[in-house]
Amino acid sequence: MAAVPLTAWVVDDDDSVRWVMERALTQDGINVRCFERAEPMLEALKTQHPDVLVTDVRMPGIDGLQVVNHLDTAGISLPVIVITAHSDLDSAVAAYQAGAFEYLPKPFDIDEAVALVRRAADAGQPANDELETPEVMSAMVGQAPAMQDVFRSIGRLSKSSMTVLITGESGTGKELVARALHENSPRVRQPFVALNTTAIAADLLESELFGHERGSFTGADQRRIGRFEQADGGTLFLDEIGDMSADLQTRLLRVLAEGEFYRVGGQVPIKVDTRIIAATNQDLNKAVEEGRFREDLYHRLNVISIVTPPLRRRSEDIPALLAYYLAKSADELGVDAKSLAPDALEALQVFDWPGNVRQLVNACRKLTVVAPGNEIHRDDIPEELGGSGADATAQGDWTAALTQWAQQAIANSDESLLDQAAPEFEKTLINTALAHCNGRRQDAAKLLGWGRNTLTRKIKELGID
Repeated sequence: MAAVPLTAWVVDDDDSVRWVMERALTQDGINVRCFERAEPMLEALKTQHPDVLVTDVRMPGIDGLQVVNHLDTAGISLPVIVITAHSDLDSAVAAYQAGAFEYLPKPFDIDEAVALVRRAADAGQPANDELETPEVMSAMVGQAPAMQDVFRSIGRLSKSSMTVLITGESGTGKELVARALHENSPRVRQPFVALNTTAIAADLLESELFGHERGSFTGADQRRIGRFEQADGGTLFLDEIGDMSADLQTRLLRVLAEGEFYRVGGQVPIKVDTRIIAATNQDLNKAVEEGRFREDLYHRLNVISIVTPPLRRRSEDIPALLAYYLAKSADELGVDAKSLAPDALEALQVFDWPGNVRQLVNACRKLTVVAPGNEIHRDDIPEELGGSGADATAQGDWTAALTQWAQQAIANSDESLLDQAAPEFEKTLINTALAHCNGRRQDAAKLLGWGRNTLTRKIKELGID
């Protein structure tokens, strides 16, 4: 007996999307029925149900999220794939919280869409527990595929309290992701407590995390409640977790495993229900191999992993980020928001942004203050940000000089190129970062994308004064 073909319904007010989906699904052996609006589709549901429903979000009349909510209210178990051209964090989270099977931003790969329809039919509809959609982080702007992956992850985790490890370069917005995870979780009404573990002296970090009893050490004049207790019922965000000492790693592992700890100097265990979200710019796999990070703690933290992409991998998001942060900077300073002339936007979009979004935010503040008039031109952009005064070396032609040096080194020396160049390369970057930060190693380490301990070790190895 021949298998009954799958049936998929497509609801989209865009003629071209309906045409492409109908053609692709039909060629894959799936029966397709298309609707321009949601209302006739909901009427058709009264007499028959497809195996999968594909719906746009923004449509005249009833929108896609209202469709998903209608199915839930009517008790219709049907996997829904939500597609949208407005692929922001708000849409992603709302789609998943409404009970959608998957969220697919436009433009999408048609083969991926067909495969997703078949996967949705096999999986069926997930449970849809009612949950109010909380406010999300509007600063998380992103159309780039790498950011869409981040949005999907936040959406999928919106009904859970799983431990999450966020990795990525310095300045890529790891704390923004952590806050979005909290604000779109069942713990949204409970505290969100953030702690940069490298900003606290190592001998004070234990007390900062777990608190202490009065008299437990010199200066402990009264009992102190640590960050774990402050975040009880909510979320504790531990940034730069890769630099945590071995002793504190052991204590953190116990809290994650047993849900309890002792204050410094305390004798009574303290039980907490605290969700942990950790972040690092380091390669923890490598740190585990080198014995700098406990493997069992790594696996406890890395239940779910989210990677925040560097800005150079999402250049298409730069115009929207600039517009958002220029407006925000103007609001903070109480002045009119400035716009970018085409030449200025082009210069900033091709700039490499080694400091990622954090550097872009600071650039917007600086331009809001120093650029004359209401429109920013390339001449207004500082050289270090790729303005018109930037020389070729600062903009990337230093690689040509490096090539020339390598050719000369090959002709004049038998020594390995990397053995000659790598130490000088690192010395130059370290000295530049230290000079920029007035010798503050913690700040210089962040600019370099390292932890403070790594910078200290490199300074010693390279003999930097």
